[in-house]
Amino acid sequence: MKAIQVGDMIPEFSLPDQNGNMVNIKDFIGEKKLVIFFYPRDGSHNCTKEACYFRDLSQTFDEVNALIFGVSGQSVSSHKKFAEQYRLDYPILSDEGNNIRKLFGVPSNFFGILDGRVTYVTDQVGKIVHIFNSQLQPERHVDEALKVCLLLKRTDNGK
Repeated sequence: MKAIQVGDMIPEFSLPDQNGNMVNIKDFIGEKKLVIFFYPRDGSHNCTKEACYFRDLSQTFDEVNALIFGVSGQSVSSHKKFAEQYRLDYPILSDEGNNIRKLFGVPSNFFGILDGRVTYVTDQVGKIVHIFNSQLQPERHVDEALKVCLLLKRTDNGK
């Protein structure tokens, strides 16, 4: 399967969030910009830095009409513990089996041992406008996503 690229429409998918509620991404297409970040593992050092930085800037993302979704392969209960421990205020989606990770074409790193860290940003109609892939720069994922959302806000007249 070919990896998602800039210009592609976001694939439709449903996953449970940290509270066990099913989240269908198509319910948000047409409403807001989407920031979907795939990360390797709940509680690891870089993943915690990334998740908390998204949390710290969540109000700013809200101001630019963007929703944040974290995705990784741990269970709903693992995500619940992670979200509660770090007061994450956005959905953390459980992709057990990594089917959505595979659907997006998120690569593995370090000889396939570690799930990749990739962030996707869509415009309001669900078209991928930016992809950032970096295993070792977790905070830059947030900075890149926000920069793109700010640029989109300028071109969409603040919608």
